Amino acid sequence: MAQYFDNVSLPSEIKKVSIRILNTTLEISTDNGVFSKNKLDFGTRLLLENLPLEEIKGKILDVGCGYGPIGLYLKKATDCEVDMCDVNRRALHLAKMNAKANKLDVTIFESNCYENISSIYDVIITNPPIRAGKKVVYEILMNAKEHLTEDGMLFFVIHKDQGAKSTISDLEKIYNVTILEKNKGFFVIKCINR
Repeated sequence: MAQYFDNVSLPSEIKKVSIRILNTTLEISTDNGVFSKNKLDFGTRLLLENLPLEEIKGKILDVGCGYGPIGLYLKKATDCEVDMCDVNRRALHLAKMNAKANKLDVTIFESNCYENISSIYDVIITNPPIRAGKKVVYEILMNAKEHLTEDGMLFFVIHKDQGAKSTISDLEKIYNVTILEKNKGFFVIKCINR
């Protein structure tokens, strides 16, 4: 669970990886103490490859951005205004390095869930930090509503073994929920604010 919190005490060992999502390539630096440091994880890839890019417009927030693959991909694929936040300072440092390396103009800042967020967004997207616990995951998913425009969209990925079905059921009480894709137990979910 250490990767979700401040872990600057871990020895740094930055490595570079090239990530290709559909027809978009990102050159990424990763390090110890961040989620999925060796390659893009399957859940994030599934999420990004199944996004309805034609529907994504306006201002985007990537919550729990890690070293940046989701927000940087969306900036490159849509050229929307993109904000990215995380609680892990090492991840934020990497995300800033990666934005610069890929020549992408995004805003990256520290925030524990929505603690430092006052803006309203058209799209919020996340691969929520399941190992941080259900309380944190629900804070990200449920409280997105307060930071979305009317008809704004929340996109996320979750595994069936991590409570996908109960999470969907709970979200249906406050959003219009659609399952965009299911693969290897992962669900890609779209929620529309209502």
